[in-house]
Amino acid sequence: MIVAPAINIAGSLKINNLDIFSNIEIEVGAAQWTCLLGASGVGKSTILRLFLGLETGGVFNGDIKASDGQILDGRIGYMAQSDLLLPWLNIIHNVIIGAKLRGQAADLARANQLISRVGLTDHKAKFPNQLSGGMRQRVALARVLMEDRPIILLDEPFSALDASTRADMQELSAEMLKDKTVLLVTHDPAEAARMGHKIIVMSATEAKIWNVPKSVPTRNIDATETIACQSSLLNHLRNSKTIAIDETMQNGSTR
Repeated sequence: MIVAPAINIAGSLKINNLDIFSNIEIEVGAAQWTCLLGASGVGKSTILRLFLGLETGGVFNGDIKASDGQILDGRIGYMAQSDLLLPWLNIIHNVIIGAKLRGQAADLARANQLISRVGLTDHKAKFPNQLSGGMRQRVALARVLMEDRPIILLDEPFSALDASTRADMQELSAEMLKDKTVLLVTHDPAEAARMGHKIIVMSATEAKIWNVPKSVPTRNIDATETIACQSSLLNHLRNSKTIAIDETMQNGSTR
């Protein structure tokens, strides 16, 4: 069994000489779910791109490392905000695309099992343009689960789903990724309160660790401690947004 390491990023990012974030440190715990929240534009998705070694359009000054000292390349599964499905492939071929690109034999039995788990068995021969946004997002989830990497980066993976399906997919992901190191970017305090072993609220100048409920994820949606965590997170995010707007107005800037 491959042991999933902790991963860490520490540093600053500038785009066009503008600070996006400064002296931020984010530690993603080994074999845990870390939920990352913060205002739009603060750099949450950029953190994922930095871990992946992708272009960000900016200059990063800092360090990225894994606790086992090995490189991250080839060990990360990634689900972007956009489903990134290939329009000329049907569902099942989109799910197994990773193996095909590597010239490997695809495990069709596993692919069919995952398609069933995300509730799309009756649609597996369909193409992306025949699917709703929520269905496409479930295909993308099945694809990242298919890759079975020790480190998983998820960028708002459940945002297009209705509330009931979202809860189902959260539970499926928690089950399938139980021993993985997961970094989940989300705008949803309820999702973070339910899923996170660790919650980090990011701003331009800090990565604040938030108190999580004592119970083990995935938590009951209606549990008192889950609701309390959700409420406190929401209030903090709303207050932070108000402060940011006030500061922008005082500085006479519309950035």
